[in-house]
Amino acid sequence: MTGAAALDDKVDVAVIGAGPAGLAAGALSARAGLATVVLDENPAPGGQIYRAITTTPVQRKEILGTDYWHGRELVRELESSGARLATGATVWSISRDLEVAVSHGGRAHLLHARRIVIATGALERPFPVPGWTLPGVMTAGGAQTLLKSSGLVPEGRVVLAGTGPLLWLLAAQLLRAGGAITAILDTTPRQNYVRALRHAPAFVLSPYLIKGLRMMAEVRRKVRVISGVTRLEAVGEGKLKEIIFATGNGAAARMAADLLLLHQGVVPNVNLAMSIGIVHRWDGLQLCWVPEIDRHGNSSVPDIAIAGDGAGIGGAVAAAERGRLAAIAAVRALAPAAVSGLPAEQAVMQALAKAEAGRAFLDTLYQPSADFRIPAGDDTIVCRCEEVTAGQIRANVALGCEGPNQMKSFLRCGMGPCQGRLCGLTVTETIAAARGVSPAQVGYYRLRPPVKPIPLAEVAAMPQPESAVKAVVRR
Repeated sequence: MTGAAALDDKVDVAVIGAGPAGLAAGALSARAGLATVVLDENPAPGGQIYRAITTTPVQRKEILGTDYWHGRELVRELESSGARLATGATVWSISRDLEVAVSHGGRAHLLHARRIVIATGALERPFPVPGWTLPGVMTAGGAQTLLKSSGLVPEGRVVLAGTGPLLWLLAAQLLRAGGAITAILDTTPRQNYVRALRHAPAFVLSPYLIKGLRMMAEVRRKVRVISGVTRLEAVGEGKLKEIIFATGNGAAARMAADLLLLHQGVVPNVNLAMSIGIVHRWDGLQLCWVPEIDRHGNSSVPDIAIAGDGAGIGGAVAAAERGRLAAIAAVRALAPAAVSGLPAEQAVMQALAKAEAGRAFLDTLYQPSADFRIPAGDDTIVCRCEEVTAGQIRANVALGCEGPNQMKSFLRCGMGPCQGRLCGLTVTETIAAARGVSPAQVGYYRLRPPVKPIPLAEVAAMPQPESAVKAVVRR
């Protein structure tokens, strides 16, 4: 673990993110003798899936599940590898000449790397339903973060709503921790079960089938599960009071609630990669933007690789294997003689294929409905930072606004502190639906540094080369 003063100006490999991909990539490149630094903005390593793995107060292993504790081994590998880990380090810019700008310890630093591995992982897909900005409504991932990092279990009438494996995992974890859940409102579209059948053979052979069925059975024994939910609204004055929902063509029902936890899958966190100009494409199955990379994670920008869920959602085990492949590529480029001491690339490829087996089944089954991705109601807020509604977006499309970047000029949409993380996909799909074109034709926000908010004083205090000083100072 390093403090602010210990950050080197030059490294061989800079890994951004200390989740499973970043931990695995950092450990392997350092083991090969490369000067490696792993940068993460959180106070401890682990990323989202292994959040607070070294500091969690939750010590009963069965609460978070055996998969969570695998993160400890990845941290041990990094610690014994010789890599430097800088926590509390926010990377806010990367340049094409491999200069990494970091806010760390109250100062802005510039690191120069020979190779960069972006392992920024995933974030939760926006879930823009009426009332989702009310106090008492939060994401399932947020509740899981509180459980892992602080051991907090919600009280009162707790309702989970949405679709995807994380929804069921969180429900199981909360129940094991002594919590109570009033209901689960499952928004998985019924037609998805039929569409997913053709991918079932591969999923049957994956390690996730039995594990997933057992977890769902565990939850169903204790919680009322309402399937086929097609409408969802959070209602309350100043805070959540109740949830309005409907199934199929049925009449709307009401349910009192103190806390509503929303989730409809995760998507790659692409902001940093896009800000460098790395080429991305629209993934029609996962319904998100993913970078164009080769099998080692190498991107369209030379010497910058992307590993883990930031390259496409595959889960924690797959993320670690992708991190190892990115590290092998870095070692091959910078220290070819050291490759012989690393795991065989073919073995890593096989482990990755095993981890990704059945992924198409999960992506098809839990593909969220358009009703929950593109708000039908004009009053539903899309951009939480600037309080822009779906109706405003559609009205500006009617005025000739063709994409998210024009929408910034019209409405400041995506210009708040989150820089589009909470609204980007919704804005793209809402514009696409209004125009009658594909999201690929609409595009995404044009992202520029800083990709995370940083104090202006840190930037002003950065040392400047003589050429920069001469450019602005009259001689």
